[in-house]
Amino acid sequence: MSHRVNDDSSSTWEVTPPSGDGPEPISSYDDAPRFSKKKTKKKQPFWKELLVIFSVALLLTVVIQTFVARVFVIPSASMETTLHGCTGCVNDKVLVEKITYLFRDPQPGDVIVFRGPPNWTGGKEPPNFFVGTLQDLGSMVNLSEPSGTDFIKRVIAVGGQTVECCDDQGRVLVDGKPLDEPYLNFGGAARQQESFEKVTVPAGKLWVMGDNRNNSSDSRKHGDPTPADGAIPIDNVVGKARVIVIPVGRWGSISDFNPQTGGK
Repeated sequence: MSHRVNDDSSSTWEVTPPSGDGPEPISSYDDAPRFSKKKTKKKQPFWKELLVIFSVALLLTVVIQTFVARVFVIPSASMETTLHGCTGCVNDKVLVEKITYLFRDPQPGDVIVFRGPPNWTGGKEPPNFFVGTLQDLGSMVNLSEPSGTDFIKRVIAVGGQTVECCDDQGRVLVDGKPLDEPYLNFGGAARQQESFEKVTVPAGKLWVMGDNRNNSSDSRKHGDPTPADGAIPIDNVVGKARVIVIPVGRWGSISDFNPQTGGK
């Protein structure tokens, strides 16, 4: 069976001429729309572009360091071997974040950076914000020394707790219970800590000590005029040390093992 396609071959088509009395006029050149030449914007000199980029980068750096995180240089051996810091070596540079302590106070085991109170700094005042920022940036690339008013230690006890030294195994006691401190460094010597007076940590303060326990100037050494004055105010805490960022071979997180609970 075949299918037939209708083909109306008899159909005709009419072409309607354009309306009007005559042919459409052809536009002349003078009637065409005129286009004005736009002046080419002069390119800024390279040094101006560079200045803008540098200014934006500096602004972002200041904002981030003020509210989010900062990189600190470890200039001393008081936290070895957790953190390296020594004369003539590549000092560790650590990332210290500031967000955590917006929601909670520092806890035992946290490694913190804090502004030293006057009895820690010998009365030395911290530099103003601008100078301090430039000094910190310079210390990151070894162009200047750290400010000397910021310290890094581990939290051992908090306000209201009693700290004393030591049991028959050379362990520090908090509220009468020995601490579990696997991060301690005695430089290959016997595990024997320098004795210090029993002290109750005042409310709103922290008792801090270095992991290189017998080579650390910490809360034990700054108790002036009373041992309790060696504790540092929570308000002085800058942030929590999280990660070693330089040198590359030591990249990694920083342990916040809680010595009062055995890390639990």
